[in-house]
Amino acid sequence: MTAQTCPRQHQRTTMEIASLEPSLYTVKAVFILDNDGNRLLSKYYDKELYPSMKEQKNFEKNVFNKTHKADNEIAFVEGMTIVYKCSIDLFFYVVGSAQENELMLMAVLNCLFESLGQILRKNVERRCLLDNMEGVFLVVDEIIDGGVILESDPQQVIQKVNYRADENPLSEQSVAQIMQSAKEQIKWSILK
Repeated sequence: MTAQTCPRQHQRTTMEIASLEPSLYTVKAVFILDNDGNRLLSKYYDKELYPSMKEQKNFEKNVFNKTHKADNEIAFVEGMTIVYKCSIDLFFYVVGSAQENELMLMAVLNCLFESLGQILRKNVERRCLLDNMEGVFLVVDEIIDGGVILESDPQQVIQKVNYRADENPLSEQSVAQIMQSAKEQIKWSILK
């Protein structure tokens, strides 16, 4: 009987050691919820963690219920390390494994929050976030790729996203100029 249990114990010990080894895959998930706990944005990088939408939403609801009235910045829920921050009517969460360094996760959270603050012109609230969702996804993708932290400096993220808060949307005149230029290009390509 001991001959049979030894290989299992060895296998389990090897698996435990492997799970404690450092990995670049630091972030398991990022999500933003409104003040009612409804999902506005979520990205799960570990497909085995919560494979279905139902499991993800249950996890998010559980996290929200344990954190929305707390004054802490770190929570441990379902064996996961979670750092979070709230702003007006939004809750920002970054999730890592139980062994993950909270400071690394906090650096990601702060970068996300500060980058969005610049994009949203310091108006980090639900309506503004929903109106600029494309920019929000770009920011998340510049900070994290597949669970690997790429950037933690908000200025670098904003520069990479090339999202300038000063830029005005296209005016009617500039749209007319673009259309005229396109017509000219089409005309010349047909005449060739």
